[in-house]
Amino acid sequence: MKRHIPNMLTLLNLLCGSIAVILVIDNNFTGASLFVFLGIFFDFFDGFAARKLNVQSALGLQLDSLADMVTSGLVPGIILYKLLSLTIHASGLDSDWPSGTSWLDFNLPILPLLGLFVTLASAYRLANFNLDTEQQSYFKGLPTPANTLLIVSLPLIMEFQNSDFLNNIILNKWFLIGLTFLSCYLLNSNIKLFALKFKDWGFKTNAIRYIFIILCIVLLVVLQFVAIPVIILLYIIMSLIDNLTTK
Repeated sequence: MKRHIPNMLTLLNLLCGSIAVILVIDNNFTGASLFVFLGIFFDFFDGFAARKLNVQSALGLQLDSLADMVTSGLVPGIILYKLLSLTIHASGLDSDWPSGTSWLDFNLPILPLLGLFVTLASAYRLANFNLDTEQQSYFKGLPTPANTLLIVSLPLIMEFQNSDFLNNIILNKWFLIGLTFLSCYLLNSNIKLFALKFKDWGFKTNAIRYIFIILCIVLLVVLQFVAIPVIILLYIIMSLIDNLTTK
């Protein structure tokens, strides 16, 4: 029975991701974000449960990536699609960009489809991760859940912090296009990023993890949802510093 527990958690991740897709399509970004957070929670604990119960399996590895493909691959791509669609309406269908084309009697906007590049990049990363035997104590490139949190934070910032300055940045098509391609690069880059996996609870061997967690808590209290992009940037910077100091 215990060997099924991690896979059940993984399937809960997939279920949450599937519900999030439906909510994003329905423009319910807040509800979708809640299910994304739940999905990432289950994604973290399925691996934790597998290690603690000593029931890691090849099936579990493949199932985990398939679930991540929905929660941390398809969902952020659709969110970017929706946000890019909003920039078209906000700009009155800017003539610099083709607004759409009629395929099979429905209008499909072209520019927002760029957001789905993140879905493609996530699929490529997840496939590579399954074949890579090196990433046990670190990640090579930005993990898909971290990238998803970055993208999910954008509609949450608009919804709950409602700053004209921030809203104008988020709904700027060039910002969203730049973020799309930056995400694609970071997902599949060779940058080594530390993993939040504790082999023991000693401070000396986990100093960077403890410092990062403390800074995350402080930033979330002070900046609320704006803290999420700052935390992702901090994660990358701290990893780069750690790479330099450990060489």
